[in-house]
Amino acid sequence: MKLSVISVLYGDRSLDAALARLKELGVESVEIGCGGYPGNAHCNSAELLADEAKLEEFKATFKKYDLDICAFACHGNGVHPNKELAEKFDTDFRNAVLLAEKCGVDTIVTFSGCPGDCPDSKYPNWVTCPWPDDFLAILDYQWNEVLIPYWKKTAEFAKAHGVTKIALEMHPGFCVYNPETCLKLRAAVGDVIGANLDPSHLVWQGIDPVAAARYLGDAIYHVHAKDTKVDPYNTATNGVLDTKHYSDEIHRGWVFRSVGYGHDMQWWRDFISNLRLVGYDKVLSIEHEDSLMTSDEGLEKAVEFLKLSMIKEPKPSGMHWA
Repeated sequence: MKLSVISVLYGDRSLDAALARLKELGVESVEIGCGGYPGNAHCNSAELLADEAKLEEFKATFKKYDLDICAFACHGNGVHPNKELAEKFDTDFRNAVLLAEKCGVDTIVTFSGCPGDCPDSKYPNWVTCPWPDDFLAILDYQWNEVLIPYWKKTAEFAKAHGVTKIALEMHPGFCVYNPETCLKLRAAVGDVIGANLDPSHLVWQGIDPVAAARYLGDAIYHVHAKDTKVDPYNTATNGVLDTKHYSDEIHRGWVFRSVGYGHDMQWWRDFISNLRLVGYDKVLSIEHEDSLMTSDEGLEKAVEFLKLSMIKEPKPSGMHWA
């Protein structure tokens, strides 16, 4: 298993400077933002696809620091009811696929997206309960008329260009937000659809990431290393559904934290060990979104923590004691 970082935390630095810093910290692989919500500070896929010289310079920068690209991050909402926004997200995703093909990368990390409640909607509508029955009607429309047809078409495009793993980040606010909905879309579309297992988005929903890993099994295509701290006092009063801004940390039911600041070393070692048990041995990609720490401090602490908990060597072929 390799230690990776999603590069967007250093979006204020050049690609060269960002990779130099990651190499200095002992990072082995990089997840590169190339459109959608992560932005394209280090990787403007449209520009790189249009200019062979720029593309070769981009690739050479990774070789310079002996770092590989484990995935392109292009989180978006290709089924947004605003057609203009949907088209932009879809174009970003397709460009990410074409760039991945040229770079020999087989994984794109993204969101499933969330449609509106009908063809005339202006905004996405995330359904969280089955009653009144209106909500079930919305779900039927979203999944059967929009989401599944979109991903069937998009998955075929991805496979045609060598992207065999679309790792959907299970994120509240989108149709795929937990392991069950991820496997539901996978069953409808095919095994090009899998999971980006980010424990931070599962913990606050009350999902045990170890149980999620066991449930998802070989559908895990990518893993983010990000933590969440659930506030026992605020959730005891108002629960975990929280629309207060992320900067209002002391009043929220939960906040994102750097690895080790939501759960202890033993918890992370159990999580990592169970990833190996289900056959996942690719990368742990640190995503820094801790509002209490600077990017540098949060990343340094996460790297130091994970170096002590990751399993680096291949699984042994035999057991001398058995």
